[in-house]
Amino acid sequence: MLTLYFMHNTYVGRFAPSPSGQLHFGSLVTAVASYLDAKHHGGKWLLRMEDIDEPRCIAGIDKDILVTLEAHGLHWDDAVIYQSQQHTRYQAVLDALINEGRAYRCTCTRKQIKAMGGVYDGRCRDKSSATLLAIDEENSAIRLKLDTQLEAFNDVIMGVVEPQPVHVQNGSHHALTNPAIYGSQQAEDVVLKRRDGLFSYNLVVILDDVFQHVNHVIRGCDLIDVTPLQRAVYQALGYDAPEYGHIPVAAVAPGRKLSKQNRAAPVDNKTPIENIVRVMNFLGFSFPNAAAFDDVNTVLTEAISLWNRKKVVKTPEIIVPQHESTYYNEPL
Repeated sequence: MLTLYFMHNTYVGRFAPSPSGQLHFGSLVTAVASYLDAKHHGGKWLLRMEDIDEPRCIAGIDKDILVTLEAHGLHWDDAVIYQSQQHTRYQAVLDALINEGRAYRCTCTRKQIKAMGGVYDGRCRDKSSATLLAIDEENSAIRLKLDTQLEAFNDVIMGVVEPQPVHVQNGSHHALTNPAIYGSQQAEDVVLKRRDGLFSYNLVVILDDVFQHVNHVIRGCDLIDVTPLQRAVYQALGYDAPEYGHIPVAAVAPGRKLSKQNRAAPVDNKTPIENIVRVMNFLGFSFPNAAAFDDVNTVLTEAISLWNRKKVVKTPEIIVPQHESTYYNEPL
């Protein structure tokens, strides 16, 4: 059986950036919001580098992220955790699941899943033990058996969130081309380890939060649709899911959030007070202008005292000036 790690009563939150690029305004919003929620509730705020997809990570960017957080007075509690250093821990859980018959190898390709209507139909889960043993590890993924329905959950910021039909692929979630195949409430057998040998986001993010005793997660609305699936994985593994709160994402156009992929401009570490004031205004707070504060600590103290989940704007995304993305500043 798996060893269970029960959540602490003390508030434990976290910020978990990917070191694939410098922090931009959108990621700063998430960092500040998660920090304020933790400190407003007298809790701990942990920092984790989500570098499990190592080919996408850039050497040295993790140090840049640390510098940016410190420049903005966002000091983390405990040691920084790197996913790339947790492989032994992940594999131990994976081996236990396979040995218990709760996970299995799947040889279905993306093309085959697309032909199923965009959602995996569980066809590999009932193969015989002999067939499974004969499967080449290098040409198969490992999936978790999920015999459960996706359920609505209470988002501490957005309110009640109903499950949406999504298919998760390599950590990204996509709308189904044919939701009727599985039904909008049925949990897909989620991938725990990809065909390329990398552990999946939906395994490591849950195990990391469990191992670090994280019980409150404040993150962007781009992850709200996958949350019911992640909660189902928690249930299947025997863990208590944390409370979730989702905040608006910063976008330069509808459906086009600020990201490293669209070359979002990095945060200017020389203007931390102004940056935090912008974050508070972005989230919907009536906040003093930067001239009212002597240093970054005073602006954070004010922000912590004013933090109120009910006052956060209840919209999935907010359009910001296009200059936030260098994509628009380069010649075509």
